[in-house]
Amino acid sequence: MTPRAFICGLEGTELSDAERSFIDHAEPWGIILFARNIRDAEQVRALVGEVRALLGRGNMPVLVDQEGGRVQRIRPPLAERHPPPSAYSSLYRKDAQSGLDAARMGARLIAHELLALSCNCDCLPLLDLQFEGAHQIIGDRSYGADPADVAAMGRAVCEGLLAGNVLPVVKHIPGHGRALADSHLELPRVDTPVAQLQQTDFLPFRSLADMPLAMTAHVLYTAIDPDRPATLSPAVIGEVVRGFIGFSGALMSDDLSMKALSGGMTERTEQAFAAGCDLALHCNGDLDEMRAVAASSPRLDGEALNRCDAALACLGGPQAFDVEEARALVRSLLPAAIA
Repeated sequence: MTPRAFICGLEGTELSDAERSFIDHAEPWGIILFARNIRDAEQVRALVGEVRALLGRGNMPVLVDQEGGRVQRIRPPLAERHPPPSAYSSLYRKDAQSGLDAARMGARLIAHELLALSCNCDCLPLLDLQFEGAHQIIGDRSYGADPADVAAMGRAVCEGLLAGNVLPVVKHIPGHGRALADSHLELPRVDTPVAQLQQTDFLPFRSLADMPLAMTAHVLYTAIDPDRPATLSPAVIGEVVRGFIGFSGALMSDDLSMKALSGGMTERTEQAFAAGCDLALHCNGDLDEMRAVAASSPRLDGEALNRCDAALACLGGPQAFDVEEARALVRSLLPAAIA
């Protein structure tokens, strides 16, 4: 049978008996790791290996938010301290080619580190634009304010990750940059007209519509759907994500446990699938919530299965790579890049 269309977090550094039973029976498509799940390299590989053995899928997706800067779940000594995306965009504005080279190679270094820990998906790059006065939940996690620049930087990052056999997850489609609130805590509302959004926020995602995976934004775009945030909106997903943007890959929700969403976990999950998400993402490791998400998640089939299979087919093996040469290149382009 195919896996269920959800991705779940874990509580700690080892599986509990309850989690082991849950994973065995619920059969998630993948898992996502956070700092709470990471002690040392051997432990992480053992944890991932046990989940993959339970599911019988050696290529099971293992996601992590490894952006660099503020959002880096794996830290020294298991991974280098990587700069925030804004550092690469600053270089790009001075010398576009150097900025792209640094972003691509920085992502290739991240992929190298993730693969060594059995992780094969990075929730990167953010294609959200920077806007003056917006909430700083995006801030220096963005590659800039110009849609074309952000698209170019985002593609370079995707190329670096894919070269290292790690799937990129572009986020937060169709754009979180204008939000005046943190969607972890409350629902952001964006009242910008559709025509303006099409000329700005949506463009980087449209330029990278060929990427294998994307994550939704828990943002209310009142000009498109005044009642439901993008993750739960058939209008936003159908008309914008699959329509104007033309995204053809597998679409996952942002974390369904975030406070931007209302209602119980069952209701949130059902609404995400009804809106057009292919995968439900749940991150906090709460087993009762995970059970509700799993019970409301269908088995992957049809176009959703095809899109998820196509994403995994991008994992063909890492290209040849000299770690020290890559570090030297990034440091030469961006001296304070890696610590």
